[in-house]
Formats: sequence, C-alpha cells, structure tokens
Amino acid sequence: MKVLMNAGPWLTVPPPGYGGIENVVATLVPALRERGVRVVLASVGSSDLEVDELISVFDDGQFGELQKPYNQVMGIAHAHQARIVAELRGRDDIDLVHDHLEVVGPAVLAAYGGPPVLHTLHWDLRKHPRFYGAFPSSIKVNGVSESQLARAPEALRAASLGAIHLATPLAGRRVEAERGEHLIVMGRVCGLKGQHVAARVCQKLGLPLVLAGPVSGRDSQAELDVVAQDPDHPLHGHPDVRYHLDQVAPYLDHDLVRWVGAVGGEERDRLYASARAALFPIQWDEPGGTAVVEALALGVPPVGLRRGCLPEIIDHGRTGFLADTEEELAEWLLRIDEIDPEECRAEARRRFSPSVMGERYLELYERILRGA
Repeated sequence: MKVLMNAGPWLTVPPPGYGGIENVVATLVPALRERGVRVVLASVGSSDLEVDELISVFDDGQFGELQKPYNQVMGIAHAHQARIVAELRGRDDIDLVHDHLEVVGPAVLAAYGGPPVLHTLHWDLRKHPRFYGAFPSSIKVNGVSESQLARAPEALRAASLGAIHLATPLAGRRVEAERGEHLIVMGRVCGLKGQHVAARVCQKLGLPLVLAGPVSGRDSQAELDVVAQDPDHPLHGHPDVRYHLDQVAPYLDHDLVRWVGAVGGEERDRLYASARAALFPIQWDEPGGTAVVEALALGVPPVGLRRGCLPEIIDHGRTGFLADTEEELAEWLLRIDEIDPEECRAEARRRFSPSVMGERYLELYERILRGA
C-alpha cells in the first residue's frame, strides 16, 4: 500500500518543539512503515522524517505567516494543496491520501476526485459550521476522540469511521529523571489550557508549579517583553499574549510558580518525567489530549477537569484524577501519591503506543480501499 500523508505547510515533521498535528504524523508514519506501508509525505522541504518520498512547495514551515492578515496568507495552504493535486494527477501508484490539513485539504481533494481520502479531524468541530454542515460525501474522516465526534454536525458524523486516540513514542520508553516535587502544565499558553487556574490552585496549596510552553510562538521572557513593551508590535494584542500578561503573569513569582517557555527534545521529556503530577485545568472540550497521553507514558499522574477527551483517557482513581470544579481539582492534587506511576505507564503501553495507533489506521485504510 502506498499512502500520501499530507501534513500541511506549517511546520516541519517532526516539529522542532510545539506542533500537535506534525507530532502526530511523526509518530504515525514510522508505525505504518514498519507494517509495510510506503509513505509519500507532503510537508515542507526541511522535514527530516524518514519516508519513502517527500514532496513540498515551501522549503521551511510557514507557521509564522499565520500571524498576518488572511488576505496575505490564504494562498499558502492552497499552494501546498495544489502541489499535492499535481502529484496525484501525474502518477497512478497512490492508493490513498491521508489528509491532516484543516478545511483546505478535504475541500480541494473532494473537488479533484482522485484516490480515496481519509481526513483526520484534529480540532474543535464547532468551527466551520457551513463547511462541516455540508461535508463532501466522497471524503471519509476519523476523529481523535469519541467526545469530539459527538459534537460534530450530522454530515460530518455520517462521513466518520470512528475515533482513534493519539499516541506517543514515549509509551514503552523509559526516560531517566529523578522525581521532583513540582507539578507541571505542558503545552501552549492560552486561555483554553487554563494555566491561570493551575497557577491559582498551586499558589493556594503551596505546591511548586512549572508552566512549560510557548506564548504565541515566544519561548522566553525576553522575547515576550519585546512584544509587551511595544504597542505597535503585531503580536501586542494577540489573545495568547494578552492572556499570559493579564491572567497568568500575576501569579508568576519565579519561585513557587514559574514559566519556563518552550522546551523540546530530551530536556522536555526529562522536565515532564520529573514532575509529581501533570495538570489539565482545560477551559474547553479538548479533542485529542496529546499531553495527557505523554504524561501517562512518563508515569506522571494526570489531574484535570472532566471535559472533552479527558474522561476517555484518564481512568479516574487508577491512572489519574478528574474533577468537576476548581475546588475539587485542588482536593485531588493533595491525593496524587495514591496513583501508581507504573499503572500509568502500563496504560500508555496498552492503549497509546505508536503500534496501536498504526494498527488502527491501517484498519481504516483497508476499510476505505475495500469500499472504493
């Protein structure tokens, strides 16, 4: 089987740091290739994931361009997708396209009418109501959680082949890190992730907290200060920047509650693995929960609010805790030592390893090809 894997033009695969979709692709592709699937990756030229072929329009990731007005950047995704259509038109050995490019991917591929397509939904399905409300019937989709699909419009649910939870290469791999006393929130700093709630709770309880993740692409306090001190800076009014400055920064004391910016690679894994617990005080219905799965794989018990995909991933009382309120979240944090880290690791190996995700996607590919 030969699959064209469309990761989009925004970041390299794997990404240098934060990059949800690109990390999913980087986790899935090796598992597929181990099972004999040949992969043609549509990404940017600087991607270094081992694949059978790489096609691209842009040499480097275009994520930084997304800060510009829409009328200046709307051609980026379309140029990338046009390259894919040209590739499909010029060859007949692609059995299936696995698409990860929001809206532009399925819209262009449905209009082209080439090989069968599986489109993975990585985001909040309340977006794009007109498009999802009349989703093209020729495209099949999958979600990344059942709770995500439950909120999908009827036309999108009709196209769905079910949900496949995200996986992590950390499942089954031991990261050497001495367990510390700090708690951690790992991920992009924004209102949806609820870093301000984590900071408020930990400050009240006197528990050390590390916030690790970028603020609108800024990875250090010095970089963020440049944005904050210049009212004419294009990111000065960005929602994530305002959230950090107005709601998170007041809790930062560089002692009990710290923001360390984005961390990557082995440094990130060790920082995560050394935490007593991972906090997920999410303020929205999280569709995928990659950071939750990573916490389990590292033996770091997750504690979060009972929203979105978290009840599907966390077995309350066995592999972590779920709370309905901020007060209840604080209560469970005081009982975090009741969770066995080895139980968390075993759950990650059983449910969230790359091999499990690879098998599940291969099953969907075969279902689609049998139908075609």
